[in-house]
Amino acid sequence: MRYSITHTTTYNYSDEVSVSHHVARLQPRERPGQRCLQCEQQIEPAPAVRSKHDDYFGNGASFFAIHEPHEQLIVVVHSEVELTAVEMPSPAATTPWESVRDGIGNDPAPEALGAYEFVFDSPLIKTTAEFAAYAAESFPAQRTLLDGVIDLTRRIHEDFTFDAKATSVATPLQEVFESRRGVCQDFAQFQIACLRSLGLPARYVSGYLETNPPAGQPRLAGADASHAWVSVYNPGAGWIDVDPTNNLVVASRHVTLAWGRDFSDVSPIRGVILGGGEHTLRVAVDVVAAGETS
Repeated sequence: MRYSITHTTTYNYSDEVSVSHHVARLQPRERPGQRCLQCEQQIEPAPAVRSKHDDYFGNGASFFAIHEPHEQLIVVVHSEVELTAVEMPSPAATTPWESVRDGIGNDPAPEALGAYEFVFDSPLIKTTAEFAAYAAESFPAQRTLLDGVIDLTRRIHEDFTFDAKATSVATPLQEVFESRRGVCQDFAQFQIACLRSLGLPARYVSGYLETNPPAGQPRLAGADASHAWVSVYNPGAGWIDVDPTNNLVVASRHVTLAWGRDFSDVSPIRGVILGGGEHTLRVAVDVVAAGETS
């Protein structure tokens, strides 16, 4: 399946911004089952300086600096992505979860060495005994890793309520756990906290998922949104993605932008500005399958 994605970010400032520097992580990654065919950025006002690089995690990052006064910043990224289904391992055939926990720090394979850093705490995700206790129900002795991950994904989906007004980017995970409410970012980071609290490597993935309108209603332009899910490392099978918001193993509808330890590593746009006063932010996303129009 081919997807056309338009991600529009608009900042409106109450006072004039004299200088601003930004980093955007809005270029879809190349990974098994995903090819980025095109990615173009349009920025207003036009930047005085632009450059591209790969960050520590291999995500495509774009730096831009605006040196003229402005009261509005608009960043439009248009991408064309091709997705193909990737064969998932049988849950029963994956490694027992205790073997992954006990062996991840001693596995000399390059991919395992890279996965090991995703066992530890990160700025927004702290391991706790309480999170380990919640996860333990899904990981009895000798259960295979993917079986346990799928069960944990199901439980989070059933136990937590999607509520866009319940949390913000700054809401601590403990508060999310106590209220059992939040959005995809919260559910992904909570599941990662549970897995890491058991000693299992898990990373945060940002991207997109096509939104289907309610039956009988037209598809609205800009109605889609950024999405977040979880990737878990299993020796021999590599990274396996699961989506606790939708209770599924990721197959061929999720478009991956970036991954890292938590949201702080993959924020779509962040920067430093001089001036600006208060600001409002509007984000509009369109994810359109080939043959459809937004």
